[in-house]
Amino acid sequence: MEHINDEIDFLTSIVKGISKQFGSQCEVVLLDLTQYEQYGSGLIVLIENGYVTGRKVGDSGTNIGLEVLRGTNREGDKHNYLTKTKDGRMLRSSTMYIRNSKGNPIGCICINFDITSFMMAETAIKEFTDLNKINTDVKEVFVNNVNDVLAILIQEAQNHVDKPVAHMTKEDKMKGIKYLDQKGAFLIQKSGDKICEYFSISKYTLYNYLDTVRNEQGQGM
Repeated sequence: MEHINDEIDFLTSIVKGISKQFGSQCEVVLLDLTQYEQYGSGLIVLIENGYVTGRKVGDSGTNIGLEVLRGTNREGDKHNYLTKTKDGRMLRSSTMYIRNSKGNPIGCICINFDITSFMMAETAIKEFTDLNKINTDVKEVFVNNVNDVLAILIQEAQNHVDKPVAHMTKEDKMKGIKYLDQKGAFLIQKSGDKICEYFSISKYTLYNYLDTVRNEQGQGM
């Protein structure tokens, strides 16, 4: 191919196919770079969804095309880079060059996808999901009955002591019972029976432990 007109039907099909695939926020442009001498830049010969950048057929290309023509940019194709329109919208862009038999650039296909709405949505979502802005100290569980709440509190008490019951000392068990008391576990009907069973203590011992930890906090029984 010595000029893009040699394969214009094929290139047109590619441009339209890409725009259809990615939708109305995806601008796809075909530029003729052989018009540099006459127009001082590449020339848009085909464009789909041109409202993304506000351009139309006959408008010029960008500075990147000039760098390639000048030879300053020898890297060739550029993929997935960020650009910005004059009105501040953010685009995700790619540019692929078409070269003749001598390897000289004669045209390019540019893809500019408007990601502004996605970035705004991401910002809005982060307002709700950013754990740095959320109080993670509060532990609330949703269950079907209060006995499930007690079971969870008992497990939290063991995690708080950081020992299995079989290895807990008297002080460890009092620490666990203190935790349960502060969490309101003893407000649950018949919770004492299950707590006694879990810590392998009698009710008499449980009440002694409770009396002790509450007196330490100035609450009493």
